[in-house]
Amino acid sequence: MFGNYLIGLREGLEASLVVCILVAYLVKSGNKDKLGPLWLGVGLAVALSLGFGAVLQFGSSTLTFQAQELLGGSLSIVSVGLVTWMVFWMKRTARHMKTELHGRLDAALAMGTGALVLTAFLAVGREGLETSLFIWTAVQATGDGVRPLVGAALGLLTAVVLGWLFYRGALSINLSKFFTWTGAMLVVVAAGVLAYGFHDLQEGDFLPGLHTLAFDVSSAVPADSWYGTLLKGVFNFQPDPTVLQSAAWALYVVPVMALFLAPPRRPAPATTVGIT
Repeated sequence: MFGNYLIGLREGLEASLVVCILVAYLVKSGNKDKLGPLWLGVGLAVALSLGFGAVLQFGSSTLTFQAQELLGGSLSIVSVGLVTWMVFWMKRTARHMKTELHGRLDAALAMGTGALVLTAFLAVGREGLETSLFIWTAVQATGDGVRPLVGAALGLLTAVVLGWLFYRGALSINLSKFFTWTGAMLVVVAAGVLAYGFHDLQEGDFLPGLHTLAFDVSSAVPADSWYGTLLKGVFNFQPDPTVLQSAAWALYVVPVMALFLAPPRRPAPATTVGIT
């Protein structure tokens, strides 16, 4: 549940910051009358994201077992790739986000209402689609009923509240540090989703080694125990992973974490954000 809360918080906060920056810029630049098209674009992006999640959930339920395993495993790997790109991109560009969005908005205002709707739609839609895909694959990985969805929903709700507080000037954070810490935690969550994806492909007979276990601590960490459930929800921990799962987890998390936490060549000034 915590892992899904983190996904919802991280991805939702990115979208909230984008919306707050766009709204604040329109208000301060004397274009308050353009807020309608902006919110229309945001609404369309949210609807697209929800629709995409629904297609993943209900569309996959009609497939055969082998097709479900292939879809789940493949999308898990794809989602890990997207999230990995996202955490590195956000670490690099967080301090420039405000300037970049202002430039896009200026261009959209010059082009007209349709361009403004499209700008808001694209700015929020990318985050929404990534969120839907990664939450769906993370929920499939935990296999823990509705609790992962509750965690993701609470994360998104927290992100909306934080976004409102930023806009009102009641809260400010150091974006670089925030996205570094949450990005590092997401790398660990993504590693678990990746391992789950490989296990899905093994269960569907697309990859070998389903019964070749790296270790089995099921007796010490029962999957139905409170601590087994906690480890599963936070880290996607499995007490009896295959060798391929364990190798995928290690080969992903070690180099990715090392690269992500490596200091930049030129230290960037800290960026603290309240939306102004």
